[in-house]
Amino acid sequence: MKILARDIPPRAAWILEQAGIHPLLARLYAARGVTSTDELDDGLARLLPPTALKGAREAAQLLADAIAADKRLCIVADYDCDGATACAVGLRGLRLLGAKQVSYLVPDRVVDGYGLTPPIARRVKDSGADLLITVDNGIASVAGVAEARALGLAVLVTDHHLPGPELPEAEVIVNPNQPGCGFESKSIAGVGVMFYVLLALRAELRQRGLFDAASQPKLDALLPLVALGTVADVVKLDANNRRLVAQGLKRVRTGALPPGMGALFAAAGRQARSATTFDFGFALGPRINAAGRLADMTLGIECLLTDDAARADELAKTLDGINRERREIEGGMREQAMMIAESLFDEGDEPPPAICVFDPDFHEGVVGIVASRIKDKLHRPSFVFAASQAPGKEHELKGSGRSIPGFHLRDALDLVAKRHPGVLLRFGGHAMAAGCTVAEEHFDTFEQALSQVAQEWLDAATLTRRLDTDGPLAPEYRRPDLVDTLHREVWGQGFAPPVFSEEVEVLSQRLVGEKHLALKLKHQGQPVDGIWFGHTEPLPARVKLAFRLDADEWQGVRRVRFLVEGAEV
Repeated sequence: MKILARDIPPRAAWILEQAGIHPLLARLYAARGVTSTDELDDGLARLLPPTALKGAREAAQLLADAIAADKRLCIVADYDCDGATACAVGLRGLRLLGAKQVSYLVPDRVVDGYGLTPPIARRVKDSGADLLITVDNGIASVAGVAEARALGLAVLVTDHHLPGPELPEAEVIVNPNQPGCGFESKSIAGVGVMFYVLLALRAELRQRGLFDAASQPKLDALLPLVALGTVADVVKLDANNRRLVAQGLKRVRTGALPPGMGALFAAAGRQARSATTFDFGFALGPRINAAGRLADMTLGIECLLTDDAARADELAKTLDGINRERREIEGGMREQAMMIAESLFDEGDEPPPAICVFDPDFHEGVVGIVASRIKDKLHRPSFVFAASQAPGKEHELKGSGRSIPGFHLRDALDLVAKRHPGVLLRFGGHAMAAGCTVAEEHFDTFEQALSQVAQEWLDAATLTRRLDTDGPLAPEYRRPDLVDTLHREVWGQGFAPPVFSEEVEVLSQRLVGEKHLALKLKHQGQPVDGIWFGHTEPLPARVKLAFRLDADEWQGVRRVRFLVEGAEV
């Protein structure tokens, strides 16, 4: 591993510091490309306007007409946390804005697969709906939208995924990544797109005289859900996404959050009043995602929809139990998958340029998580496949992939599909995460084809694991109150949490829980505790470490400790 320090533009850091930003934060922000305090203004007034989002105005008119005519609306969601929060935001928001009949339908990962398929369209029609609204899916659902339209349903697609060569023929498409959309935040999550549609709808209803600026419904109550879905979907936290997340976090910390979110905080043993982006990404998000992976995402959506505290508590506990089961399944699968992956190359050799792993016993609900673990360990684009459980699809393998910087996974799948027509039955996704379906007989062909693309696209620099850090930590910043200051900020994908790096002395080290390395370190002449989770290899007496800051409490005293992220040895 190569530990590198980010470049900190001195002028930008100075400008931020002169504007009253804490010197440490000024340095961190400057290193992440922030050049003025305008970019740090998280006020709602600074959000990009809905008028910039192609299709938002037409979507607002379509929805306003449907509400006026008392039409029945049905939301088709995705089965991950972004889809669940987008569905909850859509339902809560549409009801706030006067829709009387709004229902939802979420596909089953195993039986239905992803997105709006023709059978899902038929189920929506059978439910008695007039208008079908997709959230966090639909841009690739050409056949599903065609079926819905043939059945007489109006269709509004709201999505953020990259479109394929053909767009669905919906009444309206709202997606910042569709051709001709000038919306600046191409990284907005599915839940963010739905929130923007609601902002546009409220403006349309205001224009129609249903209420004025003083009497209009307050949509800011939805921001905790928007923040949760945005962080959990690991989209890039550009300035607009950071504002959405910051606004959501502020409300969560004051207790203004849906009962289901509060219950999930409690089930995870976290405090909503000191909520962080870390809580969204690693405590709440996985518990909602677990429902879509192993059970039925309806549980997750119902948890976010209910206003009954007792029911919220019951659902959160159920989700927590499912997440524990998910962790057990994932643990066994991860060990097996890692063994298969490591059998692909001899000890001491470099891993192949791309990793593909399949076992008949794998569970398709957790293939993405396991692929992520393999990618983290071997630093290679990695796919994990499981046999489809869908009736009549037993010969198909469903794969989920995770990538490394410099290798666009969806584009790689596109090239594989062009070079080997018929091998990929379905595929889609983003640069860093993608999914695909192949016939079992074509698994070897896919594995070779992906490796070939990786060999062509990846070079030695890309294949070397690098950890970008914020350089040395001045000893005066090694304080619990500054740890709290850092934790309160909005960090995430594309706006990385602070990681510091420098050479330290290792005074002592021991294994705890058989899989974590507990450390006593000397940093800038002072002793400090450290821990490296999931790492068992001993460290030399002097070593360059990359570490995050944390604070723990012992006998009523709070002390800083280093959470080790990597070592350059």
